[in-house]
Amino acid sequence: MDIQTYYLLVPLAPLFGALAAGLFGKLLGRNMTHRITIAMVGVSLFSAIQIFQDVMAGHTFNGPVYTWLTSGDTSFHVGFLIDRLTVTMMLVVTSVSLMVHIYTIGYMSEDAGYQRFFSYISLFTFSMLMLVMSNNFMQLFFGWEAVGLVSYLLIGFWYTRPTAIYANLKAFLVNRVGDFGFLLGIGLVLMVFGTLDYAAVFANVAAHADDMAPIAGMSVNLLTAICILLFVGAMGKSAQFPLHVWLPDSMEGPTPISALIHAATMVTAGIFMVARMSPMFELSDTALSFVMIIGAITALFMGFLGIIQNDIKRVIAYSTLSQLGYMTVALGASAYPVAIFHLMTHAFFKALLFLGAGSVIIGMHHDQDIRNMGGVRKYMPITWITSLIGSLALIGTPFFSGFYSKDSIIEAVGMSHLAGSGFAYFAVVAGVFVTAFYSFRMYFLVFHGEERFGKAHHHEPVNAAKNADAHHDAHDGDHDDEEVSHDHHHGLAPGQKPHETPWVVWLPLVLLAIPSVIIGYIAIEPMLFGGYFKDAIYIGENHEVMHELHEEFHGAFAMALHSLTSLPLWLAIAGVASSAYFYLKRPDIPAAIQKRFQWIYTLLDNKYYFDRFNDWFYAGGARGLSSFLGKFADKFLIDGLMVNGTAGLVGKVSGVVRKLQSGYIYHYAFTMIVGVFILLTIRNWF
Repeated sequence: MDIQTYYLLVPLAPLFGALAAGLFGKLLGRNMTHRITIAMVGVSLFSAIQIFQDVMAGHTFNGPVYTWLTSGDTSFHVGFLIDRLTVTMMLVVTSVSLMVHIYTIGYMSEDAGYQRFFSYISLFTFSMLMLVMSNNFMQLFFGWEAVGLVSYLLIGFWYTRPTAIYANLKAFLVNRVGDFGFLLGIGLVLMVFGTLDYAAVFANVAAHADDMAPIAGMSVNLLTAICILLFVGAMGKSAQFPLHVWLPDSMEGPTPISALIHAATMVTAGIFMVARMSPMFELSDTALSFVMIIGAITALFMGFLGIIQNDIKRVIAYSTLSQLGYMTVALGASAYPVAIFHLMTHAFFKALLFLGAGSVIIGMHHDQDIRNMGGVRKYMPITWITSLIGSLALIGTPFFSGFYSKDSIIEAVGMSHLAGSGFAYFAVVAGVFVTAFYSFRMYFLVFHGEERFGKAHHHEPVNAAKNADAHHDAHDGDHDDEEVSHDHHHGLAPGQKPHETPWVVWLPLVLLAIPSVIIGYIAIEPMLFGGYFKDAIYIGENHEVMHELHEEFHGAFAMALHSLTSLPLWLAIAGVASSAYFYLKRPDIPAAIQKRFQWIYTLLDNKYYFDRFNDWFYAGGARGLSSFLGKFADKFLIDGLMVNGTAGLVGKVSGVVRKLQSGYIYHYAFTMIVGVFILLTIRNWF
């Protein structure tokens, strides 16, 4: 088969599956629906592997597929840029998506929206692939908005739950804030370069490096403005401070989409975009410093929030926020290959953790409060061992995949000399302890210690921020259009025990655990130091971080051995040991600490009051403004003055004029004489 046919198959196969499931799902039935969608994602993965082999043989592609429209001298077309960065993202997206599709068979088996869910996740896969394969800003924006739209549908999948509706609306609106900046950045690209094609823009970017924005009284570098505006879009999509608030609430959606959207695909779109735009970012140290500082704040302070979470999925959600911060810091340090490397390793072990959490939720009869668990290890051995592997990879245990990418980020930031690198280095190093502590707090409370299930249950408050993924017992009924999920808090009854999940649930866990262990060891040398991204990512000569990392690298095995004496490893060990002592040996200590530092706990529990501020300032401000406009502009100006006022004025004038229409001829004759007199006076006077 011609290689360009594979280019088309990668995005179009999942689109075909989405259309089949969405339009004909009820005719096809459940079994045929998941067979078709899984087969189509399998075709996409197979095609991506063929393209990967072709790219590794030295073949790349950059060209249009068809022209969408032409406006003046500007053409908007759908095109593909196939290089090593693209094909890496294609493999990650399709492989994780395939695991999620298989997992969904078991997780959503009793949901009335079964076919609809498969349609959504296949459509999401198509959207993400169009984003990463684009060769121009217009197609990038299409994929960017498409993944946002489908994520809105997936987060609010259980649309009968008010919390789900609140969460998907919140995600949609917060992303619109970031996307507004993103669109402004794309508009500036078109204004400055006259084209939206990547290759044409990158070829001329150096010529515009010193261009200044035509703003009176201000000195703003145009390229810096473009980069920061584009990154504002990434802040929304990749949930960076302060546009991070939507991601934890998105746990309202079913667990499979938590793995698909929040581990490997949508949230990494911003990371991919900045890496793709490296020729532009490399010419603005200001933009790079901005990126690094935002990432550092996210990496550390979102990790703190994970410490107090009791919902199993929300712990992993805050972990995702923190790890996205690590990737962003690497971008700011000009270590783009390291950021993509961590994106890849993180995709596998974070998808593993999310799907493992879903397996625990099923085994616990849909209870996801970790305070109600404990001792699950002996009842769910496959889920236990795979979750342990994911946790070890997350905290950066030597020889696991997360170690190689995370340690490389820490070293890269330590070698950076950009403004803000000192704070960023402190944040990523301190984040190692925080990550290990909250990750193994969850692990110990779920899999070890006293069995707390079947007893008096804890309940997280039911609001848009908590109690996210209580599963459901919805069944197909006589009313096919009525899709209801029962979001009551279930949990194990007294005497019940957890149980291992079906093979369609645990098989993806096993398959994801394999790359979570080995892929870092295998891929670090070629991806970071073997010139893997040489034609896809540009790094300026004045940014020497990757060169210095290469000089320090003496092989994957030697790197792991060297870490035995490094600070990050001992901080990770300290985090694990602290959580073991606090939650297995002395559970009274965390309660005492909480009581002693209640104000800190309150601050963290309220998520630094960002949600309250947003509700008061933005939502409240919007409501106040609309109320003012409704009363002043609508009622007073439009209705009062323009509509009713005009009508009243016409009525008064007509009341006066009506008196002149008496019907007597001598009145009209007198009026004519007066009129002629006035006209003659005006003529003679002027």
